[in-house]
Amino acid sequence: MELMVLLNALVTRLLFVLHSLIGVWRVTAVKKEPKYWLLALLNLLLCLETGLTLKFKQGRGYKWFSPAIFLYLICTVPSLWLLEIHHGTQYCGNEPGAVQVNVSNQDFNQSRDSSHGNEGTDHHIIQTAKVFVNQLSTICETVWTLALHQTFLLLLVVGRWLLPIGVEITRDQLSQLLLMFVGTAADILEFASETLDIEDVRKNYALINAILAVWTWSMLQFPLDLAVQHIGCKPSASARRIPSLLLCRYSAELWNIWVSLFIQDGPFFIVRSILMGHFRIFNQMLVFFTAKNVLVVTLQLYRLAVIMFDFRATILQKSRKGEVCCCPCEPYEARAHATSHHDNELKELVAFPPKEESQAPSEDH
Repeated sequence: MELMVLLNALVTRLLFVLHSLIGVWRVTAVKKEPKYWLLALLNLLLCLETGLTLKFKQGRGYKWFSPAIFLYLICTVPSLWLLEIHHGTQYCGNEPGAVQVNVSNQDFNQSRDSSHGNEGTDHHIIQTAKVFVNQLSTICETVWTLALHQTFLLLLVVGRWLLPIGVEITRDQLSQLLLMFVGTAADILEFASETLDIEDVRKNYALINAILAVWTWSMLQFPLDLAVQHIGCKPSASARRIPSLLLCRYSAELWNIWVSLFIQDGPFFIVRSILMGHFRIFNQMLVFFTAKNVLVVTLQLYRLAVIMFDFRATILQKSRKGEVCCCPCEPYEARAHATSHHDNELKELVAFPPKEESQAPSEDH
């Protein structure tokens, strides 16, 4: 088991490094300046994190935060920024987004004729790889950038799945987190591709930077695991403070609402509203996704109101009975069910007193 943990930790981080290096290679090829290879030095941070994790955590993750995912963002996001800002006008074929990678038979025949024996076979493989790389280089820049965006988001989800989990998060919580990340990644990809592909947006350099800044801000939710974990705190320390009690009881729900309002749907709605209201940019998809953001923000505010009213009713009920609030880390439904069950048993005992030889039922709270 420990061997599999170490293997998953190393393989996942290796995939992160390889994808980051591909992004740096594309930036260097597009800009035609070797100095951009210096971006590859950012991967040293990921290598350092790998060594520290293997030494102190035996390859397992941390509570509430994933340093590997965060450093992967640091290594890859600068390359995607440079590619989106450059946005070359290379011809992409007869159809938009067409990808054609053809390795001609003549290239293979030439490499095969020049190969003799074992050394010739090795030379043939090297020549084939060079031809394939040259063909990949002929793909237009916009297709490369979109492919890097897509693989970047897929690796974030798959990498979070492959990374060993810590003792603080369960498999059930991890599965919930991954399902949330899939929907989040789809929304982020749609926001970046749909807004940056607008022709009027491409003519405004400041608007491109603003959209990329919002896109980068939305990516910061991937290293965090607060969406499925409740904050553990002591009842004695939080029972006297209403905000602490609210945070302990509904920490995961409040984090989801905060992410939607301030990291994802809220900023996306603001950007799309500015595009339509100030820059007078309208299209069918832009209007649809703006309406979707409005709906999500409204539902999140409604959910927040429901939580506040529910919490207020619970506090008032406890204060009227003169009871001390239960452990704030337990779900409210479980405590409410246990309290109602206990009250019913007390009513039955009052209505039908037990006989002397019988003992009152005890309940472990």
